[in-house]
Amino acid sequence: MSTLPPELLQAFAETEYIVHHEPPFTMHIGQACPELQALMAEHFTLSATFITAWNPFSQRLHNKENKARQDELKANLKNRRRTFIDGIGQHPSNQWPGEPSVLVLGLRLDAAKSLARHYEQHAFVWATSDGVPELVQP
Repeated sequence: MSTLPPELLQAFAETEYIVHHEPPFTMHIGQACPELQALMAEHFTLSATFITAWNPFSQRLHNKENKARQDELKANLKNRRRTFIDGIGQHPSNQWPGEPSVLVLGLRLDAAKSLARHYEQHAFVWATSDGVPELVQP
């Protein structure tokens, strides 16, 4: 059961999750993403997680603090030897600034939830090999 306000859930659902792959591609919640599916197949992985460390619990922080949090997330992933690609989550019409994020390949759902809790995120994007991104609350 969700404890998030409906308008926040709707904003997350409408956000465009852009992966800075070559070429870049955009994921939308609930819509098949052939580029994501192909990327997972190419890396022989069954899951992908799109996550950020910016703006814990949707509270805006200064860019310097957000950048430090994101750098820590990336260092954490590198230490775990996880493959990830930079990206950004950007709502197409609201005034919330885009949040630098990463698409992590091959992270188990429980590990993704743990990461989201550690970085104080309300939600993250999760996809299995079908390439359909879904919003998950940790």
